[in-house]
Amino acid sequence: MYRMYFPYLRGRQFELIALRELLEGERIGENVIPIIEPVKPSSTLLKTLESYANKNREIAVVFNPAVGDFWIKLKEMRNGDSKIANELYELLTNNDKIIKSYIMNSKIADELRNDEAKSEKLIINLNRDCLDGFLKAYEDSLPRYTLIPDDRAFRRVIPDSKVLFEDNFNKQSRNIDYLDNLDEFFSDSHLYYQNENYTGFADYSVVGEEFNESGFAPVAVAIHIVYFDKKQELRIHHFVSDSNEGIEDPGGKFGEALEKLVYWCDENNIQNTLGLQGFYDCYNSGKYPGLGTVKKYSIMHHIELISNFLGGK
Repeated sequence: MYRMYFPYLRGRQFELIALRELLEGERIGENVIPIIEPVKPSSTLLKTLESYANKNREIAVVFNPAVGDFWIKLKEMRNGDSKIANELYELLTNNDKIIKSYIMNSKIADELRNDEAKSEKLIINLNRDCLDGFLKAYEDSLPRYTLIPDDRAFRRVIPDSKVLFEDNFNKQSRNIDYLDNLDEFFSDSHLYYQNENYTGFADYSVVGEEFNESGFAPVAVAIHIVYFDKKQELRIHHFVSDSNEGIEDPGGKFGEALEKLVYWCDENNIQNTLGLQGFYDCYNSGKYPGLGTVKKYSIMHHIELISNFLGGK
């Protein structure tokens, strides 16, 4: 069975750039298909999708995103004859490297029933109340991929092409709270998903399911790095700054967390990746790249690590 991983990202700028840099650096294998739930139309989204299409690589895009107001903004931009919006619309609707994906609900279930291309879609079906609608829409054929939770009701009725979808990131409300549990279990789905006839597995990487469009200045800076333990289970280590009294000097806080990361990764011989190299470059140069880039490096490290585990390029 072909092994597949589907990192699910919300389409923020740092997430999109992470996917593009992994592809351009040839650090993401064909058995990794990213899923983007777009938040807003942007040149970054366009460039990322173009990169995948130009390199003949598939990427999935959610056409009915639950966050943001993507299609409203795209329509407004197209009405204003935006070049970015027009090219983005053309790419989304006509390029065969974009896997059209949908979050299952009653409206989409009704639309899919008579869709001749419904078997080519990727469906995210996490709501048990939508299971009957899904089965009616796909009574004669299944989607190419169906992301489902770890729930017996879903496994029982979806026999093939199902993908285990979990939120493995134990997100804390404050970065300083990661100090209470610096190292913890992350996932073993990559080891066992095939035992239950899953085609692949999916997660929200090191971001988590919760979505907040606006950022804020943190009291503490935390960096999250996943790694394989001796059992090949995936664990996550949190590196937290020390001077956590106020929101001043985020660059200094980052430097504190970064120093811990470098020493720990050296001591534990953590597999080098493009994302991890980004952290080391910051350490060697003394540069603070901003919190978005910090998250970008962590996501890149996670995705490349899984890609290597599954067989790389």
